[in-house]
Amino acid sequence: MSAASLTRFAWLSIAAALLTILLKSVAYLLTGSVGLLSDALESLVNLAGALMALAMLAIAAKPADEDHAYGHSKAEYFSSGVEGILILIAAVSIGVTAGQRLFAPKPLEQIGMGLAVSVAASLVNLFVALFLLKAGKRYHSITLTANAHHLLTDVWTSAGVLLGVGAVALTGWQRLDPLVALAVAGNIVWAGFRIVRSSVLGLMDTALPPEEQAAIQQVLDNYSQSGVQFHALLTRQAGMRRFVSVHVLVPGTWTVQKGHELLEQIEADFRRAVPNTTALTHLEPLNDPVSWHDTGLDRTEQPESTEKENNAC
Repeated sequence: MSAASLTRFAWLSIAAALLTILLKSVAYLLTGSVGLLSDALESLVNLAGALMALAMLAIAAKPADEDHAYGHSKAEYFSSGVEGILILIAAVSIGVTAGQRLFAPKPLEQIGMGLAVSVAASLVNLFVALFLLKAGKRYHSITLTANAHHLLTDVWTSAGVLLGVGAVALTGWQRLDPLVALAVAGNIVWAGFRIVRSSVLGLMDTALPPEEQAAIQQVLDNYSQSGVQFHALLTRQAGMRRFVSVHVLVPGTWTVQKGHELLEQIEADFRRAVPNTTALTHLEPLNDPVSWHDTGLDRTEQPESTEKENNAC
């Protein structure tokens, strides 16, 4: 599925956010619970995150151009990063509101009806979150995965708030409501930190996940059995796009056509092993010492004698 097709999942997240905002606002108005208010505020962040996801998925779907030769897939990291920051802002807002209510508690009203409405909103979030999480893993989209984890955090947050409101109803201790809201804020901070961290790692050209690296290595191992060698294997990810580069060392007596056919086979196997992979292979003669000067990110200097020999040729 193309990145453009993924925008339909963002629209689903937007619809879910609007519905949960409405339901949780009704729950707050019925009960006056600051915990339920914090829950409603987080749903506003869900909406902002979903809108950002829609915009970035649309940008990520654009084809490569002269200014972005590797495509626009890294736009997804901006979406997840902004969503993480919005979560942190919501946590601060919840903390301030809960702190005020902690020192000036107010009785809750119509608790039964408020809890019922809030449970309905949580079920909506749970269904959409699980759906987005499955889609994010299937299509390797960090935007959908981040959005799904955010919604799951909202579900657990709602569970905590419902617990607090229910405890108030059972004990009559009004301060339980803001205390739970403070715990909610702490949980949101942790979720926001994790989302921002994953976005930063993506922008830093982090290598592919271990399971995908293992799949790439398995492809190379299959060819190594026939005497072909490899080095300078580099991987990175940019949203749903994966990039793999490797140097392939073959006997110097091979023809260009034979080497080219081997590289085509290796690149095709990479794409089968890890979807959405752009592969770059470089052919080198196995028996030439110069072939071993570029095993790392930066090519090592050639010995002076080798440079003179090359110039003489």
